[in-house]
Amino acid sequence: MEILMNNESPETVPAPLLQVRELSKSFGGVRAVVNVSFDLRPGELLGIIGPNGSGKTTLVNLITGFIKPDSGTVEFRGQAITGWMPYRIARLGIARTFQMVRPFTELPAFKNLIVPLYSPRVRSLSGGRYGDRDSVAKDLLEEVGFERDSAVTYKAAGSLPHGYLKRLELAKCLALRADLIILDELFSGLSIAELASIVPIIEKLISEGKTVVMIEHRLRELFRIANRVLVLNFGQVIAIGKPAEVMEKDEVKHAYLGTED
Repeated sequence: MEILMNNESPETVPAPLLQVRELSKSFGGVRAVVNVSFDLRPGELLGIIGPNGSGKTTLVNLITGFIKPDSGTVEFRGQAITGWMPYRIARLGIARTFQMVRPFTELPAFKNLIVPLYSPRVRSLSGGRYGDRDSVAKDLLEEVGFERDSAVTYKAAGSLPHGYLKRLELAKCLALRADLIILDELFSGLSIAELASIVPIIEKLISEGKTVVMIEHRLRELFRIANRVLVLNFGQVIAIGKPAEVMEKDEVKHAYLGTED
């Protein structure tokens, strides 16, 4: 499954950060994920795409422990994490967002970051020295596009517009200081202007060495920043590779556009 990037030899390819092998999950008679395998290398942005109902979110739920697989394995940094509880997986350094935003609605936006900032992972990485967490929270919100010290930072999260809630979800992942960030339809519902401002934030994360997985339906924006894309259809991988090459494959065209038969 190892795919070399341009100008790389096998000797220079870093060990995978995440390895998924033959992962499968059925719900009753429906096979939601079928023998999915792929590697994810440090610093890579992998897009996961496919028609509605193709198994994208189920795959992420399996990786992050929200559901248990029927078979297959998941390894992170060479450690088996298959079937672990989500909090244990988060403690290792995997953070995720959700299609439906999940803020603490009554708390101010910046206070939504206090939970990850108090997490065992952050405590371990910081040696128990948190500093001024309110200030750190505001810095993180500014990093994802909140205006510094604007009123929106102090508003109850439940009152924020959709675009700010999406940014807040991303900020939670950054607050956890995750090494692997999984974004489930981060671009969904954003305006063109909002997309234009959030794409550079993702690019900056990659430039800083973060590893990102993005489930997306906004393919134009995703293809601008993804190193590779993995295409699912009916729970199976039908293609994986560079965005332009993948979209030329007949199987992918049929999955998105159907056939004339």
